[in-house]
Amino acid sequence: MTRSVLLDTETTGLDPALGHRVIEIAAIELGNDLPTGKFFHHLLDPERPVPAETTAIHGFTDADLRGKPRFSEVAQDLLAFLGGDPIIAHNAPFDFAFLDAELAICGLSRLDRRRMVDTLALAKSLFPGMTNSLDALCRRFAIDLSERSSHNALLDCRLLAAVYVELTGGRQRGLALEHAAGAPRAVLVGRRERIPRRIVPTPDETARHAAFLARFKAPLWQKD
Repeated sequence: MTRSVLLDTETTGLDPALGHRVIEIAAIELGNDLPTGKFFHHLLDPERPVPAETTAIHGFTDADLRGKPRFSEVAQDLLAFLGGDPIIAHNAPFDFAFLDAELAICGLSRLDRRRMVDTLALAKSLFPGMTNSLDALCRRFAIDLSERSSHNALLDCRLLAAVYVELTGGRQRGLALEHAAGAPRAVLVGRRERIPRRIVPTPDETARHAAFLARFKAPLWQKD
């Protein structure tokens, strides 16, 4: 299984250099780019007030965060969950910048930028000139947005997981029915994996197919 981690944060503002902090962090584990069911999620005490204009975006108030752990209390658990695997996020430089600032406060090393997978950059390359927000991508791929009344890191992770599948091939992944070694390959049917059943023609079917092809004069597939 190829492991990666999809991550999202909510913050008190837009710039950690201005003292803004993380108030929510969520991450879900992906195996072969599909959710495994394992996740990490915490609301955090940012140790500073949450501005009203920010509350209007994500809905969290000072009262919601009172008594929650500080980032320093969950930092090691977060790093353990992230492991050494690729980290996928929408507008990933934003999340990396905030996590780096929080890790620096704890005296810990910043995240390796080589692990970053930015789905916003990927979406822009696929849909240049179009709106590529998470909401816009969900609508483009017909992903249900009914639960998203405000920003929420864990819900956004789950939505982005569905978007990421579509951005990286979606239902068209693995259309080849066999590996080189001959073992069936799982393909996506809707949102679930299925193992294709190999169909082997009978000798009579093979002979009739060859007779049908013989009717074509100088077919393209026989040219050098």
